Amino acid sequence: MPSALKSDLVLGIETSCDETAASVLRGPRQVLSNVVASQAPVHRRYGGVVPELASRQHILAIDTVIQESLDEAGVTLRDLGGIAVTYGPGLVGSLLVGLSAAKAMAMVLDLPLAAVNHHEGHIHSLFIEHEEIPMPAVILMVSGGDTSLYVMEKPWAVRPLAHTRDDAAGEAYDKVAKLLGLGYPGGPIIDRLAKRGNPKAVAFSRPRMTDGTLDFSFSGMKTAVLRHVQAHGLEAAAGPGALVPGTGGSSTAAAGGGPEATAEASEAVLDLLASFQEVLVSYLVDHTVKAARLHAARAIGLSGGVACNSRLRASLREAGDRLGIPVFHPSPALTTDNAAMIAAAGWHHLAAGRTASLTLNADPSARL
Repeated sequence: MPSALKSDLVLGIETSCDETAASVLRGPRQVLSNVVASQAPVHRRYGGVVPELASRQHILAIDTVIQESLDEAGVTLRDLGGIAVTYGPGLVGSLLVGLSAAKAMAMVLDLPLAAVNHHEGHIHSLFIEHEEIPMPAVILMVSGGDTSLYVMEKPWAVRPLAHTRDDAAGEAYDKVAKLLGLGYPGGPIIDRLAKRGNPKAVAFSRPRMTDGTLDFSFSGMKTAVLRHVQAHGLEAAAGPGALVPGTGGSSTAAAGGGPEATAEASEAVLDLLASFQEVLVSYLVDHTVKAARLHAARAIGLSGGVACNSRLRASLREAGDRLGIPVFHPSPALTTDNAAMIAAAGWHHLAAGRTASLTLNADPSARL
């Protein structure tokens, strides 16, 4: 199928959760701009993403973010060869804002439109900075909205291996931070404070799937932390209700922590955080190593917002060394929700002639 691109410039738009993002790429790897408007200050007081507030903030920011991405890239709308947009998964109200903008521009400018799965974008983020990754590769995609394992046996032939059956790893970080009154987003706060604690102080059990799959589950970890907090009187102002099921969805591990994340955490809290992070990271790494062995992987990829976690990066790198295979991950700017990864994935779709109709709708539960 011939390429649908009208030039080698693609505008990517990402609004799946609480980041309004736009990016211009020349080809699949040359990032000319990557603009992100974070909503973290808006949602911080609630300890998590409020869907209605997120969609309203996207409406306020989308035009400015798109224009900034064009200005930073030094191009105009008329220079574009195509538009790529996230259609799911994510918060439906947030997704619709980006979709509406992308479809309107595609129609008015007569440009081809690419529909990109958010998880597909995270996988493509690996290849923006690493052109050659040995195949087959096992990819751990870990974020606030999902935690999954994939195998890529040849370029862009991605097959799912495992996913989370309840909460995502990033959501667990956020909820534990909220429980202890540490602020939002929780990932970078816990990662920073855990370095000062004893990772063996609290003996948390690692979740196990009775059916033998490589699927993940993080709800039990949150419950174990809650029980420990209650048993040792560590409740903060957030209270035990902080661990009730919520929206999740924040790519938590790369953004900055709020003012609540002070250096005054007690030794007991530091030990708790270090122990929680250690069991969560070892759980992720163990499943990734099993998948790599099962599929004779020649490389491991790490993507998603929690890919910025320092302990996870170090542990996965050590595991790769033991297996004798390299570990790849994007730079911090490409780990959190961003539009460069959407533009990269969209470029491949359009170059292969795969275009989306202007009837494209949001799919908040889309699977890759």
